Amino acid sequence: MNTEHARQPAGAPPGPWLSIIGLGEEGVEALSPAARTLVETAVLVVGGTRHLTLAAPLIRGEALPWASPLSDTLPRILARRGDPVVVLASGDPFFFGVGSTLLRHLPAREMCCLPHPSSVSLAAARLGWAQQACAVVSLTGRPLETLRPALQPGARLFVLTADQDSPGQICQALTHWGFGETAVTLMEALGGPGERQRQVRAQDFDLQDIQPLNLLALEVAAAPDAAIIPLAPGLPDDWFEHDGQITKREIRAITLSSLRPRAGALLWDVGAGSGSIGIEWLLTHPGNRAIAVDSHPERAARAARNAAALGVPRLEVRVGRAPAVLAGLPRPDAIFIGGGARDEAVIHQCWAALGPGGRLVVNGVVLETEQVIQRAWQRYGGTLTRLSVERLEPVGSLHGFRPAMPVMQWAVDKRN
Repeated sequence: MNTEHARQPAGAPPGPWLSIIGLGEEGVEALSPAARTLVETAVLVVGGTRHLTLAAPLIRGEALPWASPLSDTLPRILARRGDPVVVLASGDPFFFGVGSTLLRHLPAREMCCLPHPSSVSLAAARLGWAQQACAVVSLTGRPLETLRPALQPGARLFVLTADQDSPGQICQALTHWGFGETAVTLMEALGGPGERQRQVRAQDFDLQDIQPLNLLALEVAAAPDAAIIPLAPGLPDDWFEHDGQITKREIRAITLSSLRPRAGALLWDVGAGSGSIGIEWLLTHPGNRAIAVDSHPERAARAARNAAALGVPRLEVRVGRAPAVLAGLPRPDAIFIGGGARDEAVIHQCWAALGPGGRLVVNGVVLETEQVIQRAWQRYGGTLTRLSVERLEPVGSLHGFRPAMPVMQWAVDKRN
């Protein structure tokens, strides 16, 4: 087939040459005439084996299955830049799909997208759930614990699964976390001839013969002792594995308030200890990022375990001593120094790393750290606050409030 007419003039920026087409379980019969023409005239059609099989009656050019990892196929696609190429995807390619991956390598003006209703759209329509009121969690290539922050009593949420084994694993985890009474709807092969729905309580999950293409719709119910991750900072201290190097709950809540998390912002947690500050920073928004730094390998490993257990496995953990370990890290939007502030070089390097509008928060307990903080405050400005907490504890057969060591907190914005 002659495709020379589709090429752009030499040196001209390519227009839309890559078509991303959403495909449902019903196959090519549901494609629009425009989508069918794009597949028929493409010199290269890329997709999963299932997608290529569904589209086989229309494919005239080369059919290329995705490699593993998927990124290994991208050079083959980019080598055809300017020729008509089609990428087949499930449902809506820009909803937890391949569209976002391709957009990291090509400008949007070189693509056109013809989406199909996503599996979540189909599921919401089948159940009569308002899609905008439901959370969506993808566990494709992500740990099960990623689900934990979304488990709020009474919530409705859709879980995108990895394979036929995922539903049982998810229900087992729900039961372990105290959400065994959650109503689970298993939805398989939505939109296709093999579509099926089955309902069960998470703790009673015993379904068999599950199709690989499935998702779960959850109506969350929590037991009285379930560890529900709150929407405000200040998780209980005993939810973290630690060796005593942890910012205590009350101080941690105030520290998160001082850091002022914003959607999509990056935090450096320097001297991370158990990782509690970085973890709670990530819990404030799914788009937030955090890098935890600690010079002790065992503490760094502990921080990583805590992050995974509390639903934010995306915490990046680096082992090394500040300030040297900070070199080369991506520029942060905010920095917390919970350990290592006695070294003035750490504070100065952190200050230099912040861009305009960045925020630095430092906590100190011992006199020597307080002296360093005071000198930094005199140089850079900001606010100093002394935080003190008292907790009720037994005193013999009676009770009294025992004060914890006070914390000096310095917070400062970088203006330019």
